[in-house]
Amino acid sequence: MPSTKRKILVTGSAGQIGSELVVALRKRYGSQAVVACDIKPLGKEEGEGPFELADVTDRKGLERIIRKHGVGIVYHLVSILSATGEKNPNLAWAINVESLRNVLELAVRYKMDKVFWPSSIAAFGPHTPRTHTHQLTVMDPNTMYGITKVTGELLCNYYFVKFGLDVRCIRYPGIISWKTPPGGGTTDYAVAIFHDALRSGRYQCFVSANTVMPMMYMPDAIRATIEFMACPRSRLRTHLGYNLAAMSFSAAELAREVKRHLPNFRCTYKPDERQKIADSWPKSIDDRWSRQDWGWKPEFNLRKTVDDMLKNLRPVVAGSH
Repeated sequence: MPSTKRKILVTGSAGQIGSELVVALRKRYGSQAVVACDIKPLGKEEGEGPFELADVTDRKGLERIIRKHGVGIVYHLVSILSATGEKNPNLAWAINVESLRNVLELAVRYKMDKVFWPSSIAAFGPHTPRTHTHQLTVMDPNTMYGITKVTGELLCNYYFVKFGLDVRCIRYPGIISWKTPPGGGTTDYAVAIFHDALRSGRYQCFVSANTVMPMMYMPDAIRATIEFMACPRSRLRTHLGYNLAAMSFSAAELAREVKRHLPNFRCTYKPDERQKIADSWPKSIDDRWSRQDWGWKPEFNLRKTVDDMLKNLRPVVAGSH
């Protein structure tokens, strides 16, 4: 927990994770203790509290915010996702790597308490063992997004070894949320399917029916992030990314669960360029280090996730018509 003078900064606060993490952190530490920051304004649902409109690739602008608010902890969530990153790899590198380096440099300069940065299962690649993927294994991604995640993990570890900066990473699986629309990721079919099922009763999936990927429901992801950052540094054995897991399922298994609630729902499959990305990622993750070191334990499985998604998304979709 930050002191009264050292505030928390959340960059990328309007994104999928950021928009919900800001709410959770403000609930935990107080609305004035958490500064939200993004290149676009926050929505009303994020609540009251300080907000800065900024581009975090601009180091001087970021430094001004840190000085202005007396920031002691940063959750640096700015990122270009996998499918979007393949369309503009130069932008993905600039946003995902250069902005992280800005944060790490400023964290050292201002002697910050902690930095959090999200890695991803995209850091793995085609030669990574695909089932029960271990914490320490081959990491040879073939997407620019994945390359930036491996680079970022190595940068974070470097700043820990070289400067003693307490910088922490989680390798998130695909994240499912009803609060934010799909955002350009390969696992986003697992969000889009709910929207289309409720709107039209049908969905054309961009990965094949038997494609299995690790997934997590947003409440688990937010809780994991906060619990991880609250863990004493002495208990952490790595400052590379920690594997994190909750469930793995195929696109067809998800469609069947949706159909359990919506019997007339129909899902078809037309794999596109994202199929190749999905095929290079693990099917299941071994996260025993997270469970052993900081007590991670998921609460949501596939059935609970689908039940909660449809319950919360139904009134949102109905209100948008």
